[in-house]
Amino acid sequence: MSAYATKLAEAFSAKLLQQVYDKSLAGFITNEDYSGDVQQGSKVNIPALGKLAQKTYSGADLTADDLTEIVALLTVDQFKSFYFKVKTLNEYKSFIKSPKSKTISQRANERRKDVDEFVLGFYGDVAAGQRIGTNYVTGTVTVTTGTGAVTGSGTTFTAAMVGRGFKATGHTAWYRVKSYASATSIVIEDDLDDVATAYTGGTIAGGTTYVIEAATPVAVTKSTIMNKLLALKTMLDDAEVPAEGRWVTFPAIIANLVPEGDNIAIAVPEVYAELVKRGFISRVVGFDVFSSTRLTGNNTDGYHCLAGTTDWQTFADKMLETGIEEDLTGNFGSAYKDLYIYGAKVADERRKFATELFATV
Repeated sequence: MSAYATKLAEAFSAKLLQQVYDKSLAGFITNEDYSGDVQQGSKVNIPALGKLAQKTYSGADLTADDLTEIVALLTVDQFKSFYFKVKTLNEYKSFIKSPKSKTISQRANERRKDVDEFVLGFYGDVAAGQRIGTNYVTGTVTVTTGTGAVTGSGTTFTAAMVGRGFKATGHTAWYRVKSYASATSIVIEDDLDDVATAYTGGTIAGGTTYVIEAATPVAVTKSTIMNKLLALKTMLDDAEVPAEGRWVTFPAIIANLVPEGDNIAIAVPEVYAELVKRGFISRVVGFDVFSSTRLTGNNTDGYHCLAGTTDWQTFADKMLETGIEEDLTGNFGSAYKDLYIYGAKVADERRKFATELFATV
């Protein structure tokens, strides 16, 4: 392969990635706060410092706290490639000249769809207790210390509850459903991924009431969409999530309710013009509202709509390799290929920076 072909391949890949970044919603709702080099099969670090506690001063000598570092690992585990050939004779006969360049937009659209679907599929990494839907509260429970085994009385637990938040009367924090065994038996755990699974919530005596959050979807209408937006806002406010840079993403069937919503004034200022191609609709109660067909779910089982800030999810990607085969063996023409890799991670301390609306219309 000649230097010319190498440079041409690099130019194609640079233009392709630029279009992906310009169009992809992922580029707007994620961050790149990682350290390390992205390579195939690699892991990069997401560093953070532990929270410092303010103390009451009494006049006595101060006691210094040590800074603690929290590091989460992001695994680059998605590998995507394009490979196509252009025969010289076909290019000569076609009205479309330089077809390799003409395919850039089409390839960018395909790549954007894959990336957005991947990023929006992380709805399970929203902090427990920050989901809106129809909660499940039927019956009572007993929770065993150490194991997190939950025994229900009058309950009908389902496998779909795995991953949802759980809180019984007497709990001071939210936990999540780890596994399902039967209609009266599940296991819960601390809402953490970066440490070994454990349940630290203590014993909950039999006959205790509880809640499993957003176990089934809630129906929204144009009359209630504003209430849901405010509920998402309240959850982020209560979690002390910064107001700057907040976004919310709905599927089209729900996003289309926003312009008709009660007490919602739609406006798209010129400053947001560049966001329109990412699905931007308007700015409402502090959220940049987007429409995306890449959200997980459907209007029967429920859509996993997400809201948050870029602090929530870290995304890492790289065009690992590109090339142009100048000679097609036994024919005339050339072929282009590339290898694009990426991965994402929600660190434990960043789970609170997003909320979920589990909904149908």
